[in-house]
Amino acid sequence: MTPIETCALAPGLDITRVLTGLWQVADMEKDGTPLDLDAAADHLDAYAKAGFTTFDMADHYGSAELIAGRVLARHGKGARPLAFTKWCPEPGPMTPAIVRDGVEERCRRLGVERVDLLQFHWWTFEHPAWLDALHEMKALAEEGLIGAIGVTNFDAAHLALAIADGIPVVSNQVSFSLLDRRAAGPLAQVAAERGVKLLAYGTLAGGFLSERWLGTAEPETIGDWSGMKYRRFIEAAGGWRAYQGILSAAAEIARKHGVSISNVATRWVLEHPFVGGVIIGARLGERDHRDDNRRLFAFALDGEDHARLAAAFAATRPIPGDCGDEYRRPPYLTASGDLSHHLSQVPSVFTAEPMAARPERARVGSGSEWEAIAGYSRAVKVGERVLVSGTTATHGSDRVVAPGDAGAQTTYILDKILGAIRALGAAPEDVVRTRCYLADPADVEAVSRAHGAVFGAIRPANTLFAAGALIGDYAVEIEAEAVIRAD
Repeated sequence: MTPIETCALAPGLDITRVLTGLWQVADMEKDGTPLDLDAAADHLDAYAKAGFTTFDMADHYGSAELIAGRVLARHGKGARPLAFTKWCPEPGPMTPAIVRDGVEERCRRLGVERVDLLQFHWWTFEHPAWLDALHEMKALAEEGLIGAIGVTNFDAAHLALAIADGIPVVSNQVSFSLLDRRAAGPLAQVAAERGVKLLAYGTLAGGFLSERWLGTAEPETIGDWSGMKYRRFIEAAGGWRAYQGILSAAAEIARKHGVSISNVATRWVLEHPFVGGVIIGARLGERDHRDDNRRLFAFALDGEDHARLAAAFAATRPIPGDCGDEYRRPPYLTASGDLSHHLSQVPSVFTAEPMAARPERARVGSGSEWEAIAGYSRAVKVGERVLVSGTTATHGSDRVVAPGDAGAQTTYILDKILGAIRALGAAPEDVVRTRCYLADPADVEAVSRAHGAVFGAIRPANTLFAAGALIGDYAVEIEAEAVIRAD
């Protein structure tokens, strides 16, 4: 029997390179009827007994954590399966008590003293409390409640920022497939440089990368959440015809190796060196893919296979943006589609204040002690213009974020600027000018790339200064101006 490959995700944390994903539990329970926990645990335990001993789930996957907890209890504290889960809190203040409650709830539902890998998701980086949450998670890992820290749906810039700010991230869970190849770009470079492994989901595109859809007409409707989501990916990648081109190429390769299309699609992902493992969903008690998953480790793609896939890729469009952008900006490639209503409800850390003496003006402050001392605002709105003061990577009132890393500081600063202008009614697309002040001219490329990651499509006027030593332990300071569109 072909052995299942493993990967050392962190010291003492060896995972199977195929993880059993439990997101479909939520879909199976969407009518409000929970699964029978013991019966579902029987089906999940069959994966563990077959050697697939790493499970992946989240706090919002219905009763997935409870089901996994039943399986873990059967194996005791010895050679039990690994249970990875996610914590996806609503944005807001991330106090030590809130973070501890979130982590302890994961432990209770799983029936464990320590979560093997806790993966953190955050909806919008313009709300900076995500760093507070990760630092509290780091403290809880040192205390023993968390084995290792991962993140999910982080783009390259924010993964680099988290690590530069001292968070020991070992993994980032993102979409990666024959249809969605974004993870092979900047994120792969950051992962390789920082020693982070990617855990890839969506590798089968909700079942679209399988024989079932080969040569078929485009369906009028899709009933399950996963299918609804990945149909949007197909549309973003160029539509049904382009997708069928990839599927046909994968089918040719599958016939050559005597495997399934799904095997080819998954093997392509696994062969990237920055990928630690792939997450393949299980519909417990309905569909079983254990034997097919094991065949992944019995063959490898050769040069001819990669050339055939590359030719099919050429007929597609890249999925827009970086990894995780589908949750944060258009086009929203999620099961429910447009998330703007959800994101608009995220509380801002900035509060617009009218200026009584000048009713055409409003301002926001960030809480920095220097705003009161020096008598200035983080940003001021005058008519349709929004002017943002020179902004540094200051978290809270005085902590310097990512000391010594100009690129990471730029990412944090631009999040802060965008949060400030949004509170005054402007959008990123309204920014017409930025000015960047560098302490060290050697940081020009790092700052420019971080700036381009945000404004590459907007292209505001920009000036970059080599200013010499900045006040405080900062590598860069940035100011901005926006003009709100009439509509």
